[in-house]
Amino acid sequence: MQTLGWIGSIMLAICGLPQAYKSYKDKHSDGISWGFLFLWGFGELFTLAYIVPKFDYPLILNYSINLIFIGIIVKYKFSPKG
Repeated sequence: MQTLGWIGSIMLAICGLPQAYKSYKDKHSDGISWGFLFLWGFGELFTLAYIVPKFDYPLILNYSINLIFIGIIVKYKFSPKG
């Protein structure tokens, strides 16, 4: 079961990668709403704060990586270079 947890967490962690890459490549995040980014970002932060004390490493990895991707997308939302 732990292997399934790791596999699922890795898959969820990288699901934001295509959008983060597209935002980086295009130098903007025009098609993404602020509401979505706000809810996704704070959802990740709050859940990460909840699971860190539990030492659930697959989930900590998942939420940490997603926060990095959200940061990339928000960067190009704030300062598009297109």
